[in-house]
Amino acid sequence: MISDRTRHRVGSPTSSIFLGETWRLALQALQANKVRALLTMLGVIIGSGCIVMVVTIGLAGRRYIIGQIESVGANLVYATVVRAGVSRPITLDDQISPADLNAIKETIPQINEVAGTNDVPMSVAVNGKERPINLVGVTEGFQQIRNLEILRGNYFGQDDLRSRRKICLITPDLSSLLFPYQNPVGEDIRVGELHFTVIGVFRERGATFGQTEIQPRTAIVPFPLIKDYTGTEYFKTFYAQAIRSDEVPGVAIEVRDILQSRHRPGARYLVSDLSGILETARNISTALSVVLILIALIALLISGIGIMNIMLVTVTQRTHEIGVRKAIGAPRSAILCQFLMEAVLISGMGALVGIVLAVSIPALVNFLISFFPVAENVVVPTSWLSVVLAFLVSCSTGVLFGYLPARRASRLNPVESLRYE
Repeated sequence: MISDRTRHRVGSPTSSIFLGETWRLALQALQANKVRALLTMLGVIIGSGCIVMVVTIGLAGRRYIIGQIESVGANLVYATVVRAGVSRPITLDDQISPADLNAIKETIPQINEVAGTNDVPMSVAVNGKERPINLVGVTEGFQQIRNLEILRGNYFGQDDLRSRRKICLITPDLSSLLFPYQNPVGEDIRVGELHFTVIGVFRERGATFGQTEIQPRTAIVPFPLIKDYTGTEYFKTFYAQAIRSDEVPGVAIEVRDILQSRHRPGARYLVSDLSGILETARNISTALSVVLILIALIALLISGIGIMNIMLVTVTQRTHEIGVRKAIGAPRSAILCQFLMEAVLISGMGALVGIVLAVSIPALVNFLISFFPVAENVVVPTSWLSVVLAFLVSCSTGVLFGYLPARRASRLNPVESLRYE
């Protein structure tokens, strides 16, 4: 008969060395079958790594898309005239004028900046050939509102915009076309009948989703000069920048009301903003992240089934060992905990390997990006919440799918187990 001291020593769950002994036996069992344990971990590695990578990709994509939209102007309202009443063509009186711009800026306190533009298709002479370009007349606030980056030279000053100086800024594509091997700043170009001095090269900082007058080959000039080409002075597009993005809906309503009150009855103005696109982008990125996480969870589910199958085979192969342990006094709880510990070790170590690999990839990408100045502001984020989630889900998978084999092992009859060969 086995003494109480012996029973306590070999595996009583109340023993102070119970967990240590269970841990040691589980490690020994895994070390005895390294290849099988590694193959079983492979599914957990893939599943846990996928969870971290999916969240990382989702965050990076969400940050990039929303950043691009916000660079256009999440707090931006733009307006154009769409019609002048039933069966009536749009006339000059219906167009948005500089007087409308001043009235809106003075009337709506929630507006930070306003700007207006008018663009006309023109051509420039290049090596004796006429090449089409887009000529855009802009007002003072255009650089701030459209988030223009000046690559060379300078932007228009207040005096430049008011004095009708014949100066312009051009896009990099137009600069390469006109001055492929030299600095264009200070050079002269002829657009139609007028000559302009180039004072700078510019570009828009982000994608504009079609909401822009700036084409690859564009020259921008002070707005008053557009009258020399069109004969009139009005805006095709009017921009108002709200102080805060949450004020955009109210600003849009006020802009529409002011425009309609200052023009003929029946004239209609399309006043829009990018809040709808921004909200749609957020919803799409969230839905995509959820779908990808579900796919990663399916991978973990498959790996969990693999753990359960391997553990059931292990229980069958170690029936005699289980019988010996029970014969010397190991209770059912000790056997149950041992096999559960093996399942948790497989899933836990697999999760750690998968997480390390998944975290290393963004770190490597960020390191490589640092060598490219054009992408200096691009950062691939790592969600530490996803790391914790991946580890907990993986370990839970091991416990969930390891319980059935562990329970089966704990319920084996010791006499029959000792006879098993």
